[in-house]
Amino acid sequence: MSLVMEINPHGKLIRKMENQILVQEPLTSLLKATCSATATDCFPKQADMRMSESADPPFEIAYKHLLENVPENVRLRNSLSTVEECELPLIDMQQLGLGEAERQECKKLIARASQEWGFFQVINDGASRNVLENMRSEQVKLMRKSFQEKKAYKDLNLSDGTYRWGAPLPTSLKQLSWSEAFHVQLSDILDSRRSHNTNRLRSSMEEFVFAICEVAKELAEILAEEMGRETDLFQEACLPESCYLRLNRYPPCPNYSHLMGLMPHTDTSFLTAWSNNLYKSVEHRVVVANPVKERFSTAYFLCPPTETVIESGGVGGAVYRSFSFGEYKKQIELDVKNVGQKIGLPRFLLPTH
Repeated sequence: MSLVMEINPHGKLIRKMENQILVQEPLTSLLKATCSATATDCFPKQADMRMSESADPPFEIAYKHLLENVPENVRLRNSLSTVEECELPLIDMQQLGLGEAERQECKKLIARASQEWGFFQVINDGASRNVLENMRSEQVKLMRKSFQEKKAYKDLNLSDGTYRWGAPLPTSLKQLSWSEAFHVQLSDILDSRRSHNTNRLRSSMEEFVFAICEVAKELAEILAEEMGRETDLFQEACLPESCYLRLNRYPPCPNYSHLMGLMPHTDTSFLTAWSNNLYKSVEHRVVVANPVKERFSTAYFLCPPTETVIESGGVGGAVYRSFSFGEYKKQIELDVKNVGQKIGLPRFLLPTH
């Protein structure tokens, strides 16, 4: 498991029967767990929302060799025909501020959801609705710039490689993601040496990050307490500067209903290693599903600094060898480059496992 706070509202969770992959269907309104705004509440007026010409990445050109070889009966098939929809566990964080009995019960629900599902929703988390709406509005403006503008985007002095789309060197459609994103290293945004270049997008990111960071750290500390481990890792190490913000857009995907917005993956699963597999790191994906509408989501990744050493702990002895978070990230980059997808924690299993 990793601590990823994703504003991805009213999304359906679908459990695929064959292999138990969790499938997320993103929609275009704010997270149900945070507010009840509708899609039109969350976006600027229609006149301001007109999409720039050629906003979509050139998927059908770049991946023509893969898409042309798909049989017509497969191309038009709905790949989610054998699924069941499931409701994610819903946690009311307001219970943490009531009596001791309510607080303890809420903490147990959070830990149980992390052990059994690896995913859960929260409500009443204290994040301001205005902060979330401002972030979504600025995200939509950014993602609706032309593809060429996004490739060359320099307004915030973001690190090279922040903007990304599709997948690097896919050899099959299973390795292709029909999406684009700004995967923002937050030190780029929060570094005072760069903050002279301010705009509404930067200020919206900062407000969003500081609001969501507090929620993420509170949840992480609860997970640590529930397994009897110290919370220092989250209190002292997981500062916003070492974390990431990912602004996702899933463009319309005509005629390819079997493709994925994000291919099956697990997130940065350091909590799974740290908890000795107590807290689940569940493979999940995002379905494309819509040939007309675009979708958006915003994810905050709670991460320690690269030099932080992750050590397994818990009952039964360590499952994983000790490794730095930086080593883990480099291994993921190598996996994606060499085999088209990240392998993740199995690379760090001790020989007895």
